Amino acid sequence: MICFIGLDDTDNKESRGTGFKSRQLGKLIEEKNIGEVQSISRHQLFVHDKIEYTSQNSSACLIVETNEYEELKSLCIDYIQDVAEIGSDAGLCVAPEDMISDNMINWGNRAKTEVLLKEDAYKIAQKACIFLEGYTGTKIGVIGSLAAIGLRKGGNDGRNIWLKGKELRDLEGVYKVSELKKIVNIQAIKTMDGELVKDEDRIEVGNWLRPPIQDNENTVIVEQSKNDENYEWKCVSKEYIKSISD
Repeated sequence: MICFIGLDDTDNKESRGTGFKSRQLGKLIEEKNIGEVQSISRHQLFVHDKIEYTSQNSSACLIVETNEYEELKSLCIDYIQDVAEIGSDAGLCVAPEDMISDNMINWGNRAKTEVLLKEDAYKIAQKACIFLEGYTGTKIGVIGSLAAIGLRKGGNDGRNIWLKGKELRDLEGVYKVSELKKIVNIQAIKTMDGELVKDEDRIEVGNWLRPPIQDNENTVIVEQSKNDENYEWKCVSKEYIKSISD
């Protein structure tokens, strides 16, 4: 079974953010042998004066392969209750992939441009028969945790902050396309124009590899290198990735 786990608003201005906490949750899931984490993605939500958020109003989604759904859900509940900071409005959503509805995908898209209400989030979750709960503060984190699952399932939003395989933060140097696909959970490597890069070509990955999600694939975006460099491609800038994935 593939499960999606959405987290939102677990932090305060003095603590580590939801992205960090989502990676720690992924580590815990694998340490407890409850599932195998495939990816963790960051999704940018609407920034507006009427919306309370800590710094950037982003939420996170984990994709986990598991045969222990109830144990996975219980672990997530215990974890978020343990790590949610004072002053946070933490929310948690857990849903088997085949139960993620079109309404949830639409909710995610709306959360990028609209001010939404937690009562409506609960209604959508109840209709889809998936788990959604708030734990601290006003509990408005349910809005973003549900949105994270919808956006990730939609397959064209956000960027990965962790992928199965070699730790993204440890990747540096030059790799062949075929090699990079083997060592980390990447499905596509494309130019900014959307052209696929040849498997035998070499890529300089830089020091900030955060593959965006495009057409339901974890995707590395590259641009041509200079003629005097010993590789054909290099990953695009951090600013470019942010511009297409926020």
